Order: sequence, then structure tokens, then C-alpha cells
Amino acid sequence: MTPSGPLSHDHGHAHSHGPASPHPAQAAPWSILRMTVVSRLGAALAASAVMWACVLLAMR
Repeated sequence: MTPSGPLSHDHGHAHSHGPASPHPAQAAPWSILRMTVVSRLGAALAASAVMWACVLLAMR
């Protein structure tokens, strides 16, 4: 019997692993953990600048 309804996982192809085992691991294309410290600081500053711009625009 095939499950149906909002919790079913039927999207048209067979899985290559058993129902009790998890999906196989996939390589992450990007990770903040692989960035250098300078890159992380730059990304944090850019995110902070964007958030401050949103705050300043909201206060206009």
C-alpha cells in the first residue's frame, strides 16, 4: 500500500537507499566554515550595512 496525503514522499523516482537509512551525504558547494577570517568579517560587515540601511529607510 502506498502512502498518500501531505506526508507522502512520492515524487516520481525510486530511491537508491532503504527506507530506514538516511539520504547519502552530498558535498556542500559553499560553507561559511571554509571562508577565511577576513572574508567572514567582510560578509558580516556587508550584512550589517544592509540591515542598517533597512533600519534607516524604515525611519524615513
